[in-house]
Amino acid sequence: MSISKKKMILDLDTGVDDALALAYALADPDCDLIGIIGSYGNVYVEQGVQNSLDLLALLGADDVPVYLGAQHALHVDGFKVLPVSAQIHGDNGVANLQLPTAKRGPEKQSGIDFLIEAAHKYKDQLLFVPTGPLTNLAAALKKDPTIADLIGHVTLMGGALTIPGNVSPAAEANIHQDPEAANEVFHTALPLTMVGLDVTTRTLLTKHETACWRALNTKAGTVYADLVNYYIEAYKTTNPHLHGCALHDPLAVGVAIEPALVEKIRLNLKVETTAPFEGRTIGDEARLNETNISTEVAVNVDKKAFLDKFMNRLTPLFAAH
Repeated sequence: MSISKKKMILDLDTGVDDALALAYALADPDCDLIGIIGSYGNVYVEQGVQNSLDLLALLGADDVPVYLGAQHALHVDGFKVLPVSAQIHGDNGVANLQLPTAKRGPEKQSGIDFLIEAAHKYKDQLLFVPTGPLTNLAAALKKDPTIADLIGHVTLMGGALTIPGNVSPAAEANIHQDPEAANEVFHTALPLTMVGLDVTTRTLLTKHETACWRALNTKAGTVYADLVNYYIEAYKTTNPHLHGCALHDPLAVGVAIEPALVEKIRLNLKVETTAPFEGRTIGDEARLNETNISTEVAVNVDKKAFLDKFMNRLTPLFAAH
C-alpha cells in the first residue's frame, strides 16, 4: 500500500483515449484524482467537459470536480475541430454514443485558477497530466509563474522526438494545436516528462481486450467496449500498420504514477512555432550545454507491464459499474 497517494489533475480534451485515461486515474490505487480541467482539441471544450462529467457519473465518481479551461490556443481567436479528430473520436468525442447525462455541471471556478490553487496547496504531491494542448498550463504559468517551482511533476501526452508526427511529418497533434504554449512550457523549470508518439504508438489495445469488458455485462464495460471498438475501427483507416489502437493518454497517466514504465533521456526541448516545422518537438540547441535539465523524454516503454496494469485496473472498475 502506498504511504500517501499522489494528487492528480487531468487536463483532457475528452475523446476516446482521454476517456481511458480518466478511468485509469480513477482505478489506480496510488492515485487520488482531485479534478479534471477541460481543454479543446478532439472536441470543443464544452463538449469535452460534458463528456468528462458523463463518464465520471458512469464510473461512480461524481465527487471529482470538472472545470472549464481555455477554448482555443493562446495567440489565436478561435478553434475548429479537425475532420480527422471527428473521424477518430466521433463527432461528440465519445464514438457518437449517447451517454446518460450527468446530473451536475462544471465548477464555476476556472480551470486555470483551480490549477494554481492546487499547486500552492499540494506542492510536490501534485501530478499534472495534460493530454491535449498545453494552453491551460501555459496560461496558469503566465498568471502565477511561481507554480513552476511548486508542481511536483508534469507528465504530458504529446510530441514526437524519434519518429514522425501524426499531423505532419514533424508535428504531433496536441503540440501542434498550440505550439507557442508548448514552447513556453518547455522553457520553464517545471519537472516534466514528455510521453509522445515515440512510446504511445507501441502500447496497443485490440478487440480481444474490449471483448473482456463486454463480457462483464455492466453499463461501464459495454460503454467502454463500444468506445474503444469505434476507435480501433478508425485506426484501421488512419494507422493500419498498428493493428490496434494506441493508448496515448492512459500511458501518460501510467507513467505519471510509475515513471519506471518508460526509458527516458534528459533533454532541454523547444517547439518550432513557424512553418514548415510548426509543432516539432526537438532538442534546443541553445540549451544543449546547460547543466539544469528539467525535461525528460520517454523513448521506450515496457509494453507488457503497462498493458497488464491497464487491464488489471480498468476491468475491476468496469465490473463494479
